[in-house]
Amino acid sequence: MDNKCWICGKQEPMMFTCRHCGKTFCSDHRLPERHACEGLDRNAGYSSGTSGTSGNYNGSTTGGQAYGAGTEIDDVIKNMMKDAAKTAAKGAATGAVHRTRSSISTSPSMAIIFICIISFFLELIPGYVELFQLVPSTVFLKPWTLITHMFLHASFGHIFFNMLVLFFFGRELEKRIGKDMFLYVYFISGVVAAIGYALTTSVSYYPMVGASGAIMGVFATLTILAPDMQVYVYFIPMRIKYALMLFVLLDFALIGAPDMIAHTAHLSGVLVGLYMGLRIRNSRKQRRRAEYDPRRW
Repeated sequence: MDNKCWICGKQEPMMFTCRHCGKTFCSDHRLPERHACEGLDRNAGYSSGTSGTSGNYNGSTTGGQAYGAGTEIDDVIKNMMKDAAKTAAKGAATGAVHRTRSSISTSPSMAIIFICIISFFLELIPGYVELFQLVPSTVFLKPWTLITHMFLHASFGHIFFNMLVLFFFGRELEKRIGKDMFLYVYFISGVVAAIGYALTTSVSYYPMVGASGAIMGVFATLTILAPDMQVYVYFIPMRIKYALMLFVLLDFALIGAPDMIAHTAHLSGVLVGLYMGLRIRNSRKQRRRAEYDPRRW
């Protein structure tokens, strides 16, 4: 006799045999309604017996209503579908959490995105923004704001578009220059962007927040390394070098406009990105020449 449960294959010290269908089940599936027993169609009802099943079933009708096997089987199928849905949802959630943790630990871009999102919610705490935002007139009193301003954002749209650009282009740059060099480019661009804004703004008490300067540095570095990469600007396909030219021209044209955007910070980040991109590209060329220099033989 097979001592495995016909439904789940589990083995237990005491197995149960259904008196209706004759199959073997574990304690979880011993009841007919738990294993969609087809034998209920052949038996009008059952009473508690010696086969490990319990309860009373009656296939007779009372007042024109039948309480029979069809209803029980439907309930079993519904329960099985619910259990399957719960298991699938739990597995998907667990997998999503695992993938998120893995991406944060292996990708600097994803780690920065995660920190910015957490910081965005922390901005609800009174005094949080004032402590970490960059104000040109107090930058010497709060030097940490040269870095911390990059993790603050003024609105949902602000953080959404910044993190969207970083998600695509930050990870692409990581693949090309490595994690350590990516972090170097990102934070140097962000710090120089803050200094550029502080030196050029006409309102020294107006604060600046956001990662736009650092992200523009990342974008410019990637442009130097892969100038013909295809990108989409407002759903319009173009090469990344033309996209950067468009952004730079817009920032130049809008300097001084009352749009609450630190255009000089963007341009400062671009200058750092171009410089870093040229350095990385030239160092790679020199390395390749050294590898294939015939004089070393």
